[in-house]
Amino acid sequence: MCTDPALKLTHACVITDDVARLRDFYADVLRMSPTRAHDDYVEFATAGGALSLYARSKLEPYAPGAARPGTNRSVMLEFEVTDVDGEYARLRDRAIDWVKAPSTQPWGNRSIYFRDPDGNLVNLYTRV
Repeated sequence: MCTDPALKLTHACVITDDVARLRDFYADVLRMSPTRAHDDYVEFATAGGALSLYARSKLEPYAPGAARPGTNRSVMLEFEVTDVDGEYARLRDRAIDWVKAPSTQPWGNRSIYFRDPDGNLVNLYTRV
């Protein structure tokens, strides 16, 4: 149990070499415009926190060598949606690297899994 009442997760930040490409991808997938948008930083604010996209070139002076875009195989970005099957129908014909079509997980979520253009794993899900 957290003992700090101010502790909260505010962002998931994806470091990338192509902010514009990921901005366009997530704007389409999330069906929203960025709430902040610059050439080197984009943010999509949601009810639970924000997805940020940040240029590696801007991070590099502060944390040299800390990030290698396109190499993530261990973190999944998850977004709860109202109708995951409807989202799959809307997105399935796009040039998306699909990992798993809609399926109901043992823990009760109905999910679709896919990769963003940098290879990051994304899960859209609906609680059932």
